[in-house]
Amino acid sequence: MVFTLSTATEILSTLGARLRTQRLAQGFSQRDLAQMAGLSLGALRKLEHDGQCSLETLIRVVLALGLVEELEGLFVLKRQSIAQMEQAEAVSQRQRAPRRKAR
Repeated sequence: MVFTLSTATEILSTLGARLRTQRLAQGFSQRDLAQMAGLSLGALRKLEHDGQCSLETLIRVVLALGLVEELEGLFVLKRQSIAQMEQAEAVSQRQRAPRRKAR
C-alpha cells in the first residue's frame, strides 16, 4: 500500500496488519508478544486490528519484534540539493519556529 493518498485510518490499519504479519512470521502468539513487550493482550489486539495504540505501545512492539532498524529512516529530513542541505543546516541551528508574517 502506498501511503501518499491514504487516510490516517487506512495507514493505521495497514501498520497494524504489517505488525501482525511480522508476529506470525516470527512464530509468536499474541499472548507471547504482549508479554515480551510488557503490554496487555488487549492493547496488542487493538494495535493489530485497527492500528490504534499509543506511540509507546508501538515502540514496545517494534522492539520486541526486533524491528527497531525499520524506524531509523522515519522523519529524517531528506536533502536532495545543496540549497536544501543549507536550509536544513540553518533549521537545525534554529531554536524556535519562525514567526508568521502579519497580513
